[in-house]
Amino acid sequence: MLATSEVTHDSRVLREAGALARLGFQSVYPGQGLHGNDPGGVGSPLPNSGQGLSVKILYLSQYFPPEIGATQTRAYEMATGLIRAGHQVTILTEVPNHPEGIIRPEYRGRLWAREDLNGMEVIRVWVKASLTKNLSTRLAFYLSYMINATLAGLLLARGSHDVVFASSPPLFVGGAALALSRLRRLPLVFEVRDLWPQSAIELGEIKNPWAIRLAERLESLCYQRSARLVAVTQGILQELLRRGYPEGKLTYIPNGANTALYQPRPKDPEIVERLGLEGKFVAIYTGLHGLIHGMEAIIESARTLRDQRDLLFLLVGGGVRKSELKAMAEGYGLENVLFLPEQPESELPRYLSCADIGLATTKRLKLCEGTLPVKMFSYMACGLPVILAVKGEAREVLEEARAGIPVEPEDPGQLAQAIMRLKEHPLLREEFGRNGRDFVTKRYDRRKLATELEGVLREVTEEVRSGKDRS
Repeated sequence: MLATSEVTHDSRVLREAGALARLGFQSVYPGQGLHGNDPGGVGSPLPNSGQGLSVKILYLSQYFPPEIGATQTRAYEMATGLIRAGHQVTILTEVPNHPEGIIRPEYRGRLWAREDLNGMEVIRVWVKASLTKNLSTRLAFYLSYMINATLAGLLLARGSHDVVFASSPPLFVGGAALALSRLRRLPLVFEVRDLWPQSAIELGEIKNPWAIRLAERLESLCYQRSARLVAVTQGILQELLRRGYPEGKLTYIPNGANTALYQPRPKDPEIVERLGLEGKFVAIYTGLHGLIHGMEAIIESARTLRDQRDLLFLLVGGGVRKSELKAMAEGYGLENVLFLPEQPESELPRYLSCADIGLATTKRLKLCEGTLPVKMFSYMACGLPVILAVKGEAREVLEEARAGIPVEPEDPGQLAQAIMRLKEHPLLREEFGRNGRDFVTKRYDRRKLATELEGVLREVTEEVRSGKDRS
């Protein structure tokens, strides 16, 4: 039987708080104050924070820690930044299950769970999770979140709120946000991290004409009825402008890195010993092994460079393509490729410290040209030179930073050549590493990006209170 639950001090939450503290954030629970040295964490005020309007934010993100991934990290760090700035944040998210499709044991049988995490209220709702990934199971997954998040926002979110902030994809998050915005009479700020369903159509994930029309209609409603649209890439921003949305309605807040967590450090001796990395030149890839990531080129490069006995490819993460990639490496009999499962965000810098270069790849698709891989910023923040097999906007950023070598997507030969060039030129690696760290710190620090979001939400709230509307 499904039950309800309110969780604030169970062992899982406390363990996660310890992990989050290693991210550079201090825990805040009822009866506790802000404490300790807190580089970039909850206790460090944002520039100009605490001045002017305090905003009560209803924040919808289907994915959220303790789930692991770029979306989860961005949502957590943005929410934490809003808390630091003196605002109140209520998170509406799912019970942890992604990407495996298995709900964690402590959340099974619950319709909802309430937690207090570092000063923010987190309401987790039941979703129809599944190990099988097809159109019907994905729809059940997304729709169950949309319905339950809407109900939770109406019945469980405490007190009044000033604004709804929703992050998409999944696009059905927008369905819940639209309902809550209308029923609670709140302005909506909508974050567009991907042009869905356009990307799903290009990847062949959606083929049914009826489903495509329905998704495109929902997308249009989300954009039209939002007071502001937040684009995470210039490509998304330009596409929204092309579709006729006014410039004053759009804000660009890109991906970035937590530079307090990701920073240059000595090699982690425990990981070096455990993985047998002593004397190895390590090329690392961290993140999703997904449909668009084109990691087959990495395996082919490893095959080309198999005679370089001191070269190791370390692939950290999970995703729908991982089993096929492992089979591919095993089929070639490669001993220079090591797969590791996905790691908590707090642990990734330890693995990056043991690497010499960072790899970021995608397929040769038009939709990938507007992406800004989070892993690229994480590598640069750690002082790692980057080999980037991504065309378009990400390549422009890397070239501006002078922090690595761009190569063509899905070209194993170019990738192998770039790896060998950096392997043979340590001074070039050092130069790229210094440039990348400096560039990210100045331009793509997540704390600064959270300040920009805080300004948007404050501005929208002030406009509503003063009777203005720019949508």
